[in-house]
This record gives sequence, structure tokens and C-alpha cells, in this order.
Amino acid sequence: MLELPPLSLYIHIPWCVKKCPYCDFNSHEVQSNIPESDYVKILCQDFDRDYEYCESRPLQSIFIGGGTPSLFRVKSFEKILSHIQAKASLSGECEITLEANPGTAEADKFSGYFAAGINRLSIGVQSFDERQLKNLGRIHSADESKRAIDFARKAGFDNFNLDLMHGLPRQSVSDALSDLQSAIDFDPLHISWYQLTIEPNTVFHARPPTLPEEPILNSLEDAGLALLENSGYSRYEVSAFSKQGCHSRHNLNYWEFGDYLGIGAGAHGKITLAHANTIVRTQKHRQPNHYLNKSIQSKIKRTEILPNERAIEFLLNALRSKYGFSEPMFQSRTGLPFSAIGKKVEYLIAGGLLRKRDGRIAASDKGYRLLNSLLQEFL
Repeated sequence: MLELPPLSLYIHIPWCVKKCPYCDFNSHEVQSNIPESDYVKILCQDFDRDYEYCESRPLQSIFIGGGTPSLFRVKSFEKILSHIQAKASLSGECEITLEANPGTAEADKFSGYFAAGINRLSIGVQSFDERQLKNLGRIHSADESKRAIDFARKAGFDNFNLDLMHGLPRQSVSDALSDLQSAIDFDPLHISWYQLTIEPNTVFHARPPTLPEEPILNSLEDAGLALLENSGYSRYEVSAFSKQGCHSRHNLNYWEFGDYLGIGAGAHGKITLAHANTIVRTQKHRQPNHYLNKSIQSKIKRTEILPNERAIEFLLNALRSKYGFSEPMFQSRTGLPFSAIGKKVEYLIAGGLLRKRDGRIAASDKGYRLLNSLLQEFL
């Protein structure tokens, strides 16, 4: 039987100063004044509508992403968070994260965000190399990243993530390790370190840059993983690394097939309706103008995750996490008996691609390196 998993909230702010050439997120360059007040009002209505289906569960985490959320004024987030807390309870250790672009960082804003209840920042550094920042079309400099980190600490943010990319145009192994060491030297509790990939419908897809060849990428990743581990950062997901006990609660809820509301233009969500033995995915209108001007009811598209799709949907998430999953978790979050995947799991454990330890099943080191192939085994 399906049981209600933990619940998180994702809030999407779709505007940015400049669209980066690698970005395939639902983000839109600011052409004139942002309709900030109207958007905040609709976000609150959007939350009310979705939360009706969540059986008054407390929120374990809130993540405000974009776009560039740090374009918004402090009072906008005060209003959003105040509205949410009037409707829903927050867990005692609710993690509230805001994505911040160093190019829009201001000391007063960061202090205001912290006072509003935001307790974690994710700072989109991407690189400390000026040449690479130019290649990536970023609006900030390395010095602005350093200032943003300083602003964050002075505002009271002990918990922040640094977002960093590797496999950048013509990047050598030593260049990438120097970049990563720069991030480590700031001693954040969390680092997201991931490879640049060329996505459809981006400028880089139309005009691809010259990226490092596979042998360089492999050497770079191996050396980077060793550097992170030796610096006290444990890898708990494909591109997520944290100090002991400092993983992102929001991200981990995704990987454990938890529920999350998605509000804002283009936001995705997943809601379990245990009483109806149903799991649904939701998606809101992508275009900000459509999102603002359509009725609440027409903003949302709902798609059921059918019972025969639930096992692979669960595994696509759970096997990305180093923590893996337990048999009871699989059963309660998919509504399926473990026997639906049991024989395949035993086969893959015997083949060295999965491991079972302390009652949890996870990809082995070998399986993690071959994660896509491992997941194909369940299709």
C-alpha cells in the first residue's frame, strides 16, 4: 500500500538578467520591469491549490530556484514565506534554500533573506576562472563570487552550497582541479560539482564549444573526486558533496522519491494520493505571462504515474543516491511489493553492480560508474 512520504516545496522564479548559453532551464531574460508583486500573489494562490491535496503534511524543505531568485526583493520572500507558514506547518529543521547569482548579490539583500527565514544559500559560482566565466556567458566575475560568499557569511549563512562546473571549454585537468580547490578553500558545507553537458534548445547546442575529450574528462573526474574526499566532502549523489551530516535535505527528498509541490512558471511537482492509491506529477505553464494570466485551475497539468511505471521512476531517483533505499521504502513509496524487483536486485548484487548493507540497497562503486547501464537493467 502507498504511504505518504515526506513533503517538500519547490518555488520557481523564472527571470534572469541574461540567459546563459548552456542553460536549458525555464528562465527568461528580463526585458522590462519584472511583475514581481503580481507573481508573488499568484505563487501564493498556486501553493494554496496544491497544498489542498497534501493532507496537511509538514514541509521538510523549501527550495527557491530559477532563473535568478536573488533578483527579487526581500519583502517578496517575506510575503511568500509568511503565507506558506500561515497555511502549512514547517518541520522543526526545515531547510529553506535560495539560489543566488553572484552578479546580483548585495549585502543588505542577503541579510534580509536570512532575517526572512531563509537558512541556506546555493551560490551559482560555476567557475573562479575569469576566462571560463566569459565562455559560460556569466554576468559575474570571480571577485564578485568571492564577495557573495563573504556577504553570505556576514549575513549569518553558515550553511551554503557552491555550484561549480567542470569539463568546460578547453579545460585541462590542472585547470579544473585549481577551480575546485578554490571552492574548497572557502570551506562551504556543500559543493555541487557537475560536468557541463550540451543540452538541446541552447546556444551551445546550436554553436558547440570545444570541450575536453573523454580521456581528459575521466582523469579530471577521478582526480576531482579524490580531492573532494581528501578535503572532507562525501559524495552522496552523482554531483553532490557535503561535509558530514550536511547534505541537502531538499535534494535527498527527490532521490528518495518523496513528494514535492512545484509552484511557479514551469515548476514540476509530485504528489502521492494514498487514499486513492495514486501518484501524480504536476507541471505549471512555462511562459511567465501565461502563468500570470491563466486561471489557477488551468495553470496545472496532472499526469498519473501508473503502477507499471512506479518501480523504474523510483529507481531512477533512489539509485542516484549513495544511500540507496530499503525494501520498506520501495514498498511504501511505490505501493508495489518488493518482489516486483527482487529477482533483478539479487542478480545485480551477484554481478557486483548493486550492494546491500545495513538493510539498504545501493549502487556499488562499479555500478555508480555505470549508472545508466545499471538503470537499463530495470527497463
